Amino acid sequence: MMDTKILVIDDDTGVSESIRSYFENEGYEVKIAQDGSEGISFFKMYEPDIVLLDIMLPKKDGWQVCREIREMSAKPIIMVSAKSEVFDKVLGLELGADDYVVKPFDLKELSARVKAVLRRCQTHVTPADDEVIKFENIEISLQKYELKLKGKSIDIPPKELELLYFLASNYNRVFTRDQLLDKVWGFDYLGDSRTVDVHIKRLREKLEGTSDKWVLKTVWGVGYKFELLG
Repeated sequence: MMDTKILVIDDDTGVSESIRSYFENEGYEVKIAQDGSEGISFFKMYEPDIVLLDIMLPKKDGWQVCREIREMSAKPIIMVSAKSEVFDKVLGLELGADDYVVKPFDLKELSARVKAVLRRCQTHVTPADDEVIKFENIEISLQKYELKLKGKSIDIPPKELELLYFLASNYNRVFTRDQLLDKVWGFDYLGDSRTVDVHIKRLREKLEGTSDKWVLKTVWGVGYKFELLG
């Protein structure tokens, strides 16, 4: 944890100070922003390793803050909010958050989630060599964390790239959501299988119209596969 920096963006002083006290005792460095605009400014200046982001914020809400951070960085974001509906959780993941914690929460659980997210971001799905996966109009490099579609580099969050790389390197094989969580997110992931669905949805949006020689396919009742066609 030494030198690991956490940015807390939350206008609830009681919550943010509790987080600061707990995580500083665990050896983290913690900064607090009290509104969305300040959060963006602090993110640029402070360059944190992970962001704990509330949704209901003054000036800019957490959704907008998440969007803006994702436009400039793939640093992990955990949304921490009293909004507990499935819609809110899925929206947070669709916007690029790595996890979602509902208030009120136990600080030990939050700490476990922070450690799990940091571990996933630092321990990537590394290929046996520096192989670049290539099919028609697509190149995936895990070493460079780069996706090229029709020769053009595409911005993509690390976890989406890892999921795509894993499926494409095991083309025509079907994997369940739980298998993908294990292989790509790690066995200690504390989220649920809907995370896979959200990432597949975002990948399909990026890959749409790229080629008719392969497809990211849903196998109903089972899971997903990267299928080569004809």
